[in-house]
Formats: sequence, structure tokens, C-alpha cells
Amino acid sequence: MASRQAPLCGLAPCCLWLLGVVLLMNASARPANHSSARERADFHQEVFLGKDMDDFEEDAEPRKSRRKLMVIFSKVDLNTDRRISAKEMQKWIMQKTAEHFQEAVAESRAHFRAVDPDGDGHVSWDEYKVKFLATKGHNEREVAEKIKNKWDLNIDEETQEVLENLKDRWYQADNPPPDLLLTESEFLSFLHPEHSRGMLQFMVKEIIRDLDQDGDKKLSLSEFISLPVGTVENQQGQDVDDGWVRDRKREFEELIDANHDGIVTMAELEDYMDPMNEFSALNEAKQMIAIADENQNHYLEPEEVLKYSEFFTGSKLVDYARSVHEEF
Repeated sequence: MASRQAPLCGLAPCCLWLLGVVLLMNASARPANHSSARERADFHQEVFLGKDMDDFEEDAEPRKSRRKLMVIFSKVDLNTDRRISAKEMQKWIMQKTAEHFQEAVAESRAHFRAVDPDGDGHVSWDEYKVKFLATKGHNEREVAEKIKNKWDLNIDEETQEVLENLKDRWYQADNPPPDLLLTESEFLSFLHPEHSRGMLQFMVKEIIRDLDQDGDKKLSLSEFISLPVGTVENQQGQDVDDGWVRDRKREFEELIDANHDGIVTMAELEDYMDPMNEFSALNEAKQMIAIADENQNHYLEPEEVLKYSEFFTGSKLVDYARSVHEEF
């Protein structure tokens, strides 16, 4: 079974909604061939660091980075008792999600103006495609001329695939009646579908359609964690896949299936993927704490955050690989 990832191609994980999509969209693909573990780690880092991600440079001096990490710790530790509770982490996650939305709106407005040179308040797919290909090194005037005359664009296979995926998302952002012209609000949904209720509902339907084997428009645990035949080629692959199945089982039972009846409905899935869902934020906070909670007191303490700095910053406070949006 192929994974239907077109609507989200090129998006970096940036909020609870996107985390849910990344994990769910990979549910029908071979875990060993996907980077869900890496993506989930990147997500945790972005949630914890927020705007401070850029402060953790690849070649940063470890002592300086540790100080910065403790500054973030103090911001999360609202009652200054030198430990972070699940509630404090939940509030921090919600704050970072809200910040992302504000940044997304500002970014979308700037990009909208860039691709709407005539200022008519609408952007066509062709206008966007010209600007997008220009960011990939193509001559903007030549591309515009080729599109106008319906000539071959002579672009490489990888770029063509990205364009096709972006076009799919463009169609989904185009509210009915569809005219293939996006308004500023529709353009926000295109660039940041995680902040669009309509796109969220569309993604839920897509995920259900891909994983629902009996056609009841719901997901059982077996449907959610099923692996295609022939995905395991060796013992190493088996170990990776076994771990992936365990993670998905826990995600299904502890995070998505809200009433614990063994079935995930569209409503439960939509709630789980909603970036501003407080319950999901609390569950995510508990998971983040559990990773580093060595003394099992259900709190994060400074020593634990420093010891598990790789989980929170993407490295042992030396190396840090940032993830960015594929599209401009």
C-alpha cells in the first residue's frame, strides 16, 4: 500500500498537528524506509526550543549552549521550583504552537505579496509556480514565458515531484467553488495547512481512507499498526519495524483513542491532530518528561535536561540539524 503524502510534501515538523500527520501518514509505509523517529525527535526539539532553535548552532561552544538550555528551562519552570511539571510543559507547548501560528501568518502575508505582483488579492497556481522555480535556480522570466506558451519547463524529476505535491495541496486549499485562485487566507492554508480547519478535516479523511481496511470510516488498532507484506528484509529491519509497531500501538491507545473503546473515529483523530488541542499537548508533555525522567518522579529537573540534551536540542549540545520548509 502506498503512502499518500502528497499534501504534506516538504513540510518540516512544527507542531502537534504536523507530528500527528507525519506519524499517521507513515502508518501504511515501511517504517525502516521512513524517518518518523527522526521527525518526532525534531518535533520535540522545536516544541521545547521554539524561537530559540537558532541559538543552538552546529559549532556552538557546549558550555554556552548549556547555559542557553537552562535559560529555556527557567522559562518553562513557571513556579521556579527548579523542576518542570507536565502542566508547565503543556503550557509551554501551547505557547510555542501559538507562536508558530503568528509566525505562519506573517510569513504567509510576505510570500503572498511576493507572488501577487499585480496586487489583485488573488494568486494563481502559475504565478506561484514561477516564483517557486525561481527559488530553485530557474530564470523567472524564462519560466513565465514557457508556462504562458505551454512549453516544456525542463525541470529535474525531484523538482517535478515536489511541484506535483504542492499542486495537490494547492487544490485542497482552494475553497469551493474552486477557481484555482487563492486568496490570502487560502494561501495561508496552502503554506501552513496545520492551521486550517478545512485542511485538517481533509487530512483526517485522507488518513482514514488510506488505513481503513473494512470501510467503516474508523480505525481499529490492527488497521493503524498494520505493515504491508514483505516490508521486513532482515533482522535489523525486523527490530526497527517491531519498535515502530510498539510506538504506534502506544500512540493509538494512549493519545488518539480518547474513550479507550479500541476504535479511533474521525472526531478523535481530528482532535488529536488539532495543534491547539490542550489534551494532546498535555499527553505530549508527559511523553517528553518521561523520556528524561530518570528518578521517575514525573518531573523534569535541570540535571535530567542537561543529560538528555540531545533529545531537547538535537545534539549533545554541539551538533544540531535544523529542519526547514521545503517550499519558500
